Amino acid sequence: MRNIPAIFGSMVFNDKVMREKLPPEIYEAVKVSIDTGKPLELEVANAVAAAMKDWAIEKGVTHFTHWFQPMTGITAEKHDSFIKPKGDGVIMDFSGKSLVQGEPDASSFPSGGLRATFEARGYTAWDPSSYAFIKNNTLCIPTAFCAYNGQVLDKKTPLLRSMQALNKQALRILKLFGHTNVKKVNTTVGAEQEYFLIDKSVFEQRLDLLCCGRTLFGSKPPKGQEMDDHYFGAIKPRVAAFMQELDEELWKLGVLAKTKHNEVAPAQHELAPIFTTTNIATDHNQITMELMKSIAPRHGMACLLHEKPFAGVNGSGKHNNWSLSTDTGINLLEPGDTPDANAQFLLFLTAVIKAVDEYQDLLRMSAASAGNDHRLGANEAPPAIVSMFLGDELTEILEALCNGNGYSRRHKKTTLEIGVDFLPRFPKDTTDRNRTSPFAFTGNKFEFRMPGSSSSISGPNIVLNTIVADALCEFADELENSSNFTEDLNNLIKRTVKAHKRIIFNGNNYSEDWVREAEKRGLKNFKSTIEVLPCFIEPKNVAVFTKHGVLSEAEIHSRYEILLENYSKVLRIEALTMIEMSRKQIIPSVISYEKDLAATVEGMSNIGLTPAYEKELLRDLSLLLSALNGATVELERKVNAANGMEHFELAKYYHDEVLSSMNALRAVADELETKVAKKYWAFPTYTDLLYSVRL
Repeated sequence: MRNIPAIFGSMVFNDKVMREKLPPEIYEAVKVSIDTGKPLELEVANAVAAAMKDWAIEKGVTHFTHWFQPMTGITAEKHDSFIKPKGDGVIMDFSGKSLVQGEPDASSFPSGGLRATFEARGYTAWDPSSYAFIKNNTLCIPTAFCAYNGQVLDKKTPLLRSMQALNKQALRILKLFGHTNVKKVNTTVGAEQEYFLIDKSVFEQRLDLLCCGRTLFGSKPPKGQEMDDHYFGAIKPRVAAFMQELDEELWKLGVLAKTKHNEVAPAQHELAPIFTTTNIATDHNQITMELMKSIAPRHGMACLLHEKPFAGVNGSGKHNNWSLSTDTGINLLEPGDTPDANAQFLLFLTAVIKAVDEYQDLLRMSAASAGNDHRLGANEAPPAIVSMFLGDELTEILEALCNGNGYSRRHKKTTLEIGVDFLPRFPKDTTDRNRTSPFAFTGNKFEFRMPGSSSSISGPNIVLNTIVADALCEFADELENSSNFTEDLNNLIKRTVKAHKRIIFNGNNYSEDWVREAEKRGLKNFKSTIEVLPCFIEPKNVAVFTKHGVLSEAEIHSRYEILLENYSKVLRIEALTMIEMSRKQIIPSVISYEKDLAATVEGMSNIGLTPAYEKELLRDLSLLLSALNGATVELERKVNAANGMEHFELAKYYHDEVLSSMNALRAVADELETKVAKKYWAFPTYTDLLYSVRL
């Protein structure tokens, strides 16, 4: 039995280690830097670097890296050893300058036009608010990443800026309520991570999984998820062993991995952590995804993080549980026992309502990707229409405020009785949960369910932090000039809820009635990435980012270009993979089957039998094979026709033209799969993939 408290954080240069390893005055200087953002003096940085090096060497580490998050969506690292020449030998050395600043090549990462190829210089800057850690015998130092001209090229820096903006505006509001002892407001996040595990042997036989992370072909298996028997089912031993190793490795790195279970689709699972500060939660989620991919092969499996690796069953999301907490331990989204009388809670709740309604396009954009387009709108994924679920009690409180009526508190907690005497009675929540809502209030936090499983959570949280900061800024501007705070506060909440209550919907978000109702309310329905991406550069959205210093206009346009380019590249890779699989795998396998089947027909005819079914099957195969070849040629033609296009024109062409041809090719191939004998089919089927981990 492992001693979990002993191993937790054992590979992290955390607060406990710093207290032990650093002189008291150095430790206090570091804490001030973390808490206030004050830059470290070089003397302090040198002391921290020396202690960090000694601690890492004690654990067998020889190299360090500035661990950063470029716009690729994954992490990046360049390893340097601690060695320094001295005489005929070397010493192990690590300076404060090496800790605080690195210099990777900035031209080879996506920049969206911010950097030319010949402009190579970039910088990484230590983020002391996220602890250094040891991974694969390397000291990893979380850093921000920027270009030579100071423009940011990563996902961490705008996130830190957005947290800073929200902190500033939330403190203004709290000061009005008399909370002068609060020094900082943090956004906190717990990011649930869904994923698939399949046997490594079948994974390696699928070119589409190797190149694209999802299956581009595959007919529906006899059994999918319709029996609901996988959800929360007994975890198979191989999967349990993987989960145990994953938990232990995450715990060593200070990741608060808490919950694990089988998800709805066969071979699908989920890990959920305890919430922590958004910046750290984002770093931890990147670590989690990386470890999932690296640990799975040690158990003979492959981990799939794509949003929709298999058609016809649940896709994988990353539910972003977001809240606000003070450094004094107050959750600002905690309603309390009497939420109708909790003016501070109602004001922060109203700010979120206003933010989500005014910037629903930005929230939808933050979860947009080629992979997520296959997921949104079905099988427990929320629809593409952004709305908020508040539950009956909060909705009735807000309605009462709008109407000027008193709230009767009809939703007092009651005891749930199941009908068996010896079973415990326990308090029933005042409202149910809504699993179809994209943005649901779940007690003392909001669960944003749109983000896809493979994406960084930095994007959605940058948007959330910024738009809520903007709403709080408007509220503070008004209330700071109030002559009657209580009256003006009540009027502000009432007026804001009336203006933005259209975004609140507690019903079934999957129903067609809601689609029609949402349109009547004026809510936006961006069904694809290509529809919503242009919203990023609309003037009102550019203004909110620039106003709060989260992104400059140039940085916004660069990210827009990167998102467009990534969308086009993903679809191009998928299209080329389909063409190769069709020509080099599917067509040869069908021809082999046809050849043997034709020989069977001839043999049967020679002995006087009438091979009617066999001849009909041959005709069907011949027609489908011809259609498959035609669809392959057409897809190749469309991919080639994209040459010379750029930016939005190219992305829209891939969505409108190439994607439709990909779907047409798949339809023919999937029908062929149902007619070709299994031993001839070129690669593992959905049944092979989804049920490959049997023990």
